[in-house]
Amino acid sequence: MRKAAQLLILIFYTLSSVSTLHAQSQQKKVLLFTKTAGFRHDNIEAGVKMIQRLFADQGIQTYHTEAADIFLSDSISTFHAVVFFSTTGAIFNPQEKQAFQRYLLSGKGFMGIHAATDTEHQWDWYGDLVGGYFASHPEVQTAEIHVKDRSHPSTRHLQEVWTHRDEWYDFRDLRDGLHILMEVNEESYQNGKMGQFHPVAWCQEFQGIPMFYTALGHTRESLFDPDFQKHLVGGIRYVLAD
Repeated sequence: MRKAAQLLILIFYTLSSVSTLHAQSQQKKVLLFTKTAGFRHDNIEAGVKMIQRLFADQGIQTYHTEAADIFLSDSISTFHAVVFFSTTGAIFNPQEKQAFQRYLLSGKGFMGIHAATDTEHQWDWYGDLVGGYFASHPEVQTAEIHVKDRSHPSTRHLQEVWTHRDEWYDFRDLRDGLHILMEVNEESYQNGKMGQFHPVAWCQEFQGIPMFYTALGHTRESLFDPDFQKHLVGGIRYVLAD
């Protein structure tokens, strides 16, 4: 009887180990990238910790780096998507640009948060990927966001109008064909420069790459808004095709 019990225990632990390894192999892995070569937002460090916790709660592994040469390494292929959180300026050398492009075109996803549109202004392919470029912004203030698509994973938790305090980016060179998820109402705040059409979140499939961008997330306070966090979770779920 004792041998039979020991055998059953061994089988149980073996099956448990196999189940754990299978679950780990199925777990999605995301690279969180925050390199800056221009303005650096003072909420990056707090934001990294928040995003790591938020994604971990969703069963997503998150690795943070500011080393652009990671895209030259073999390990980059293990990441299912990359998230640019308030990157700024020219962050890649020519070899890193090519590697970043190859990585995404191999079947990976891209998510941009806030200053991801203030990045690589002279690289047209990146501009096409992210959907446009940051141009200017007024002071931080509260405004009304009009949710244009409430069926998307990043917006389905929101009402048609979301009142939110943040830094409202004006954009230049918005690309055609973007699927607009949210627009900010310039009549609800001061010194917006885009007029009646002022997107602040969008998605697209660019050259086979699922891509999501949100302009929100400038302030420390905005990072811990539950609606904003659900917005990010929906965004990463979209680019991971979950």
